[in-house]
This record gives sequence, C-alpha cells and structure tokens, in this order.
Amino acid sequence: MMKYLIAFLIAVTVSYLVTPLVRRLAVYVGAMDVPKDERRVHKVPTPRLGGLAIYLGFMAGILYLGNLTPRMTGVLIGATMIIILGFFDDIKPLSAKFKFAVQMAAAVVAINGGVRIDFLSNPLNFMFQNVPYFNLGIWAYPLTLVWIVGVTNAINLIDGLDGLAAGVSTISSITLFVVAFNMAHPEAAFIAMLAMMLAGATIGFLPYNFNPAKIFMGDTGSLFLGYMLSTISVMGVLKSAAALSILVPIFAIGLPIFDTLCAMIRRFLSGKSMMAPDKGHLHHRLLDAGLSHRQAVLTLYSISAVLGFSAVALVEVTVKVAFILVFAVFLLVSMGAKYLGLVETGESSNKIDA
Repeated sequence: MMKYLIAFLIAVTVSYLVTPLVRRLAVYVGAMDVPKDERRVHKVPTPRLGGLAIYLGFMAGILYLGNLTPRMTGVLIGATMIIILGFFDDIKPLSAKFKFAVQMAAAVVAINGGVRIDFLSNPLNFMFQNVPYFNLGIWAYPLTLVWIVGVTNAINLIDGLDGLAAGVSTISSITLFVVAFNMAHPEAAFIAMLAMMLAGATIGFLPYNFNPAKIFMGDTGSLFLGYMLSTISVMGVLKSAAALSILVPIFAIGLPIFDTLCAMIRRFLSGKSMMAPDKGHLHHRLLDAGLSHRQAVLTLYSISAVLGFSAVALVEVTVKVAFILVFAVFLLVSMGAKYLGLVETGESSNKIDA
C-alpha cells in the first residue's frame, strides 16, 4: 500500500509544482484561450497547455515504478503522441480530421501493444451457465479502437467549465482504482497504481484550474486524460469476469460518455456535423437552469461520484441486484436528459455570460 501512496504523492507534487511553469510557457508560446463566442463561459484570455503538467506528473510516477511492460510502453507512446497533438492544437487549432487521425494512430499503437478488449462477460450467465463470456476474436481490434477514440473525445467535449474535466477525470480514475484494487486479475495491482497516479496528477493541477481558473488543461489535458482512462479501463476493469463488467467502465466514465452520446443524437437530429459545436452540453443546460459556475461543476462532480459508486457496486453485488441497479441508473439518466432537454435540437433560450 505504501507504494501506491508514494506514486500518488509523486504525481500530485510534480503536477502541482510544474503547473505554474507550464502556465508561463503557455503565455510565451501564445497558447491562450480567448473568448470569442457565446459558447465560452470565461470572460478573460486564459493560458492553455495545463495538460502538460498532468502528463509530467503522471510520467514522474511512471519513472518511480520502472520496469515497463511492452503493453504499457505502447500506451505511453500513444499518450505522448496525444500530448504532442494537444500541445500544437492549443497553440494553433488543428483540423478536426487531422486530430482524429492522430487519435486513431495513438489508439492503434496501444492496441498493437496488447491493449485489447478480447472478451466480454455474458451478463446472462446466471441463466446460461455454459457461456460465461464471449470471445471477440478479430472484432476485438475495432471495438477497442472505438472505445479508446470515443472516450478520448468524450473527455474533450465535457471540458467546458473551470475544473469540470479535471474533477470528473479524478473521480473516474479513483473509481477505476477501487475496482482494480479489489480484482483478482494478475496485473490488477499495477493497473490500480496507474489509475491512482492519474488521479494524483490531475489533483495536483486542479487548484489552478478550479473556478476562477488560472490555466486551462486545453486539448493537451482533456485528450490525454481521455486516452489514459480508456486504456486503463481496458487493461484492468474489462478483464474482470464479473457478469456486468462491460458496464463498469461505462459507469466509471459515465458522465462524459452520456454527454457525448446526447450531443451526437442532438446533432444528428438537427442535421449538423458531429464535429459542430453547440450550447446543448450538460454544463450549458445547468447554467441555463440558473446554477452558478461553481454550483454547476459541483453538481456534475456529484453525479459523476454517484456513477462511480454504482460502478464499484456492480462488481461487488449479486447479478440480480446489479440488474436492478443498472435499471435504476438508466431510468434516472433518461429522466434527467428529458428534464434538461439534452437531445433537443434548438439552442437554449437563455444567454450564457461569455
């Protein structure tokens, strides 16, 4: 347990100490987020590149661990590709197609290194006990690719308020840590440590990012966090033999995944491109409902924490109780989406201070 604590403290400390230096670098290279449209909630130009501090904090913990496996080496190469992509995009926005191509390439590097969803547990195993899991075979490659790229972009899309993506990613990382720590998987301890270091690196950055933010994580941070959360969940949680293991990472990273799915539905119904930005995201709707910036962020933290708790419970409870829990969560999520109008095609009527 001491090793977990040391790795966590290294990640927190390095991230916290490096962030002011990264802020100066962002100002020097012109990586500034200037509010130009009503979608922006902040009012003054703010440095980006904060994700670089998160990356350095995480990598400091990795250096402490040492003895990297080929699979983890592939993940880190892909993560470095993502960081380089985000760095240049935060300085001068790159085309969506190019960014998507690099994300795909980074995912392929991780997959070739051995990060794959090779099988899915059968959720109806209590009824059909002769089929405990489904071997995906060749389908493991495209499914893993969709998962990694999808989660990478989900974290990117939710990064719309000070401290939101950082806090939600921290909660998701802690959830993955708890699940992996309690697993019997041979590499569970290492996966748990990765999740804890990711949480530590993000926590070290959060004091500078919480409202009012002194620095944004930018695409450098949101893409990196999404990439790492997706790969950690594949290496750890999805290797579980629990009947509903497929839902554990979906719940753990549930808030950004839910927001992204609603955005895709909303844009499809309105005939817009999937890449087209809008003001229909969950954080926008909460602001329109009258919540302050901090209230909206703390509300989303709470929702993410409840989903995280549900993810842990899915592994610990019986299958029948797990099905009841899943039904309750999906019912509440559906009611929330309807109440906030998350899939409505029209922009909200209230203007957001920008």
